[in-house]
Amino acid sequence: MSRSITKGNGLSILPGSTIGILGSGQLGRMLAIEARKIGFCVHTYSPDKNSPTGQIANKEYVADYSDLNKVREFASDVDVITFEFENVHVTTVDAASAVTTVRPAGSVLYTTQNRLREKTFLSENGFPVANFRHVKSLSDLQSALQKIGLPAILKTADWGYDGKGQVRINSAEEADKAWSSLDAPSGILEAFVDFEREVSVVAARAVDKSFAHFGLIENRHKNHILDLSIYPANVSDSLRKEAIELARNILAKLDVVGVLCVEIFVTKSGSLIVNELAPRTHNSGHLTIDACVTNQFEQQLRAVCNLPLGSTEYHSPAAMANLLGDVWANGEPNWKAALSISGVKLHLYGKAEPRPGRKMGHLTALGESREIALERVLEARRRLVGERT
Repeated sequence: MSRSITKGNGLSILPGSTIGILGSGQLGRMLAIEARKIGFCVHTYSPDKNSPTGQIANKEYVADYSDLNKVREFASDVDVITFEFENVHVTTVDAASAVTTVRPAGSVLYTTQNRLREKTFLSENGFPVANFRHVKSLSDLQSALQKIGLPAILKTADWGYDGKGQVRINSAEEADKAWSSLDAPSGILEAFVDFEREVSVVAARAVDKSFAHFGLIENRHKNHILDLSIYPANVSDSLRKEAIELARNILAKLDVVGVLCVEIFVTKSGSLIVNELAPRTHNSGHLTIDACVTNQFEQQLRAVCNLPLGSTEYHSPAAMANLLGDVWANGEPNWKAALSISGVKLHLYGKAEPRPGRKMGHLTALGESREIALERVLEARRRLVGERT
């Protein structure tokens, strides 16, 4: 049953209405959990059956994103559509947008799902990015390397995530092999950033242009996949304010309605370089589920439904550790041992097959300080596989 009231710049979508989610992974699952708690119905759309999101949703549409008739049927059955990942073709979004409200808009998705378009948008609007070049051939790559210098990072322009579709080039002799490994018609070459730390700002922007953020979260990666997130980030107050203002301006320039994450490199000289944008909730924001008054998934719902944004106040410092399929290498993890640590919470994503590198869940730990929270979450993960400090 659709329920709405007029609020500010448009209709507010109220509990009892139906949220449509394009995509069906763990981000959609956690969004669906929050939606069901508030009282919304949830429909999800993806090619996968019995998906992490589908296990929570009221209805699971199983069809290819290119099946535009099915997309329109899905759209006609919901009151608003949002995303749980950005690799949905713009024609799919356009088909859905012709039937119902889609937030954030397809234009946001179009810009951020392609690395060249994203970097060009950031550069042309004065946001700090690493030097980059568009490359369409080996000769383009060789020329770009001369201009940008070494080392450099060659990336596919489309459909990249978790470090996929990119390779580091350390010498001119590696160009041929790097281009062959890209296996794509074009790419983007970026100057290597010698950063001190990586941080992210997960933020929301509403229909009425109000803005809310979850502060500066520090991130540590392993094999190009996020491994740990810690709040608060270990940076100066002035740098924190600069990063948040940077995120605010990016969301405003893109005219985002919803949640968007700005991934940022902090260089050794203390300057900020925008690495990537994610027009959705983000892995680094998972700790907000246990640490904040309003978590990133509820905030996404509030934003896309034209409801007031919630408080992003933290109850305490927090740390999050990803659980990849590798944790299951020697059998079922020792859940009891991990959960015996005070302040530790477990979140599993409903994926049946644990594979190396596959995100299966995460642990969150709260503590009196960031150091205590980090120590707790690392010890909990060690105990899962039988290790002890």
